[in-house]
Amino acid sequence: MRYFTKRRVGPGRKRYDSESISEEDPMAAVANLFDVGLVFIVALIVTLFSAYHLQDLFDQNSEFTIMKKNKNGEMEIITKKGQKIEAMKVSKKKASGQGERLGVAYRLQDGSMVYVPE
Repeated sequence: MRYFTKRRVGPGRKRYDSESISEEDPMAAVANLFDVGLVFIVALIVTLFSAYHLQDLFDQNSEFTIMKKNKNGEMEIITKKGQKIEAMKVSKKKASGQGERLGVAYRLQDGSMVYVPE
C-alpha cells in the first residue's frame, strides 16, 4: 500500500501531471503527428498493393506479365521473371520478317482481348 500514498510536493519541487505538461509545452500534442503520418503512408501502400494484387512483385520466384495502356493509347508490356523486371513499349509500326505462329488473339464484344496459344 505504500505505492498508493500521496507524496507531498514541497516548495522547490515541481509536480508532473498532465496539466503541468500541457502548460509548459503547447506543442506536446503535435509531437506524434510525424509518426501518425508514417503509419498512414505504410497502410496506404499496403492497401494499394493488395487492391491491385501486386504482392507477386516481392516474390522472387514468380513470373507474370502486365499490359498497361495510357491516355494516349500507347501500350506497355511489363514482364517479371524471377528478379528481372522488363518493360517494353508497343509501337504501331508494322513488323516484317520470318517467324513462327504462336497462337491467335481475339477481341471480344466488351473490348477485352484473349490470346489462345496453339
